[in-house]
Amino acid sequence: MPHAFRVTLEALDEASGAPTGRRVHTDIVNHDDLFDIIEKISARGVVPAKEATEFAIGLKLFTEVLLRHRKDAPFAELQPHIGAFMKRLKSAPAAAQSRA
Repeated sequence: MPHAFRVTLEALDEASGAPTGRRVHTDIVNHDDLFDIIEKISARGVVPAKEATEFAIGLKLFTEVLLRHRKDAPFAELQPHIGAFMKRLKSAPAAAQSRA
């Protein structure tokens, strides 16, 4: 069952953290619930906790596009490597992946 999301990216001033006014958003469909994936990545300790959301969203957005274009260059070259990476990521024991 596909899941629909809206992704918004808003630029912030590096010094103050205030929005700069630059913003883009896109509506996407993903075969996974991205909130579930963020929770799984966070719980498994794949990356430091402060990077878990960034990693999960980036990986899932990229791999969804890769799946749609897996037979097209240059995605066809990447697909086997990303597939192997995803299998290792999903099969590694959580304790072995724990990071502070």
